[in-house]
Amino acid sequence: MVELLAVVGIGVAVFVGYNIGGSSTGVAFGPAVGSRLVRKTTAGALFVAFGFLGAWTVGRNVIATMSSSIVPATQFTPAASVAVLFFTGASLFISNLYGVPASTSMTAVGAIVGLGLASGTLNQALMFVIVSAWIIAPLLCFVIGVTVGRYIYPYLDRYIAFTKFDLHFVQLDRSGTIPRPHVNRNASPRDVVGSLSVVVIACYMAFSAGASNAANAVAPLVGEGGSLTVDQGVLLAVAAFGVGSFTIARRTLETVGDDITELPILASLIVSVVGGTVITILSYFGIPASLAVSTTSTIIGLGWGRASRAATLAELATPAPERPDLDVATGALVTSRAEEAPAGPTIGDIARHEKPAEKSEEVPDVPDVGAEGPVDLDERSLFDPGAAKRIVTMWVLTPSLAIVTSYPVFVFLL
Repeated sequence: MVELLAVVGIGVAVFVGYNIGGSSTGVAFGPAVGSRLVRKTTAGALFVAFGFLGAWTVGRNVIATMSSSIVPATQFTPAASVAVLFFTGASLFISNLYGVPASTSMTAVGAIVGLGLASGTLNQALMFVIVSAWIIAPLLCFVIGVTVGRYIYPYLDRYIAFTKFDLHFVQLDRSGTIPRPHVNRNASPRDVVGSLSVVVIACYMAFSAGASNAANAVAPLVGEGGSLTVDQGVLLAVAAFGVGSFTIARRTLETVGDDITELPILASLIVSVVGGTVITILSYFGIPASLAVSTTSTIIGLGWGRASRAATLAELATPAPERPDLDVATGALVTSRAEEAPAGPTIGDIARHEKPAEKSEEVPDVPDVGAEGPVDLDERSLFDPGAAKRIVTMWVLTPSLAIVTSYPVFVFLL
């Protein structure tokens, strides 16, 4: 019976890792594949390689925390391990059902908390640190996003452009006996630098995903009471990531723009760097945190910051009566929103195979904050308080549900 539960546990872990690999590959390499900088197979291979690097180095700290620090490793019996992994997999289903990037990390920890409460072995001091990180990390990402969007992004967008190639960035010359790779002839030196930046940041995002998500798939199976060593757990998690990367991720890579409709490629790269860095730092200290929550918080902050450039901080606090066109919630001018388009090609353009709006050859001046004039985003790209409220609600709800629903299960098992 114990051996059967161990096999079931490994099977559930593979299923969780499979889904994580499928979704995370699309998030990390969506801009690179959509811009024809890499092919889907190459994206999968790069994700597995850098995901393995992140899981093998920084990720083992998170595995150690989730497998033995929140509750003693001896509490992870085969039945308890299967139950924790079940609730982790259920979080993926909930997030897909509601279209909200709910955190598998937070839900996995929530299930482990249920185990700790049922057994009376919960490390309350450590949980205080983890919950504090869950509050501070998204707030930090939001503040960074607001700051970059309001004061820095327009200047970056002024000089940085990304080209969507009709043919892939790297071509193979098959005229000779041995195929020789060469860069797309339509690529300028500026395109080469920008394209390499997109791919490098995608690899960095894969590193962060591996560091934070390996524990979600295998932590209950690792340690004294588990059936795997840490090294075996990392290898199993990455192998499951790979299966997802080369299968369901192909569809995710095609449709990633449907979820971030008009997010320009430059903005998506900023989001990747900020969210990935915060999660990598937390993973280094062994704190399980959500890459989805951090990146989404950065998106919300970046959108609000870009939209709020139409008003000064004083006007945002107390909008002047003579500015009836000022949206109090977003800080953006409500006039001409629909007439404006994102400054550069967006993930949505790429996913829908649409030709992005042409960028002027002249370098435009960046208006001062609070200056009259329309914002550079359309209505779909502005900060939406309602959507933000729904996302935050789900972030709080999913781990809470994991605790409430797992507690009676573990009371019964124990």
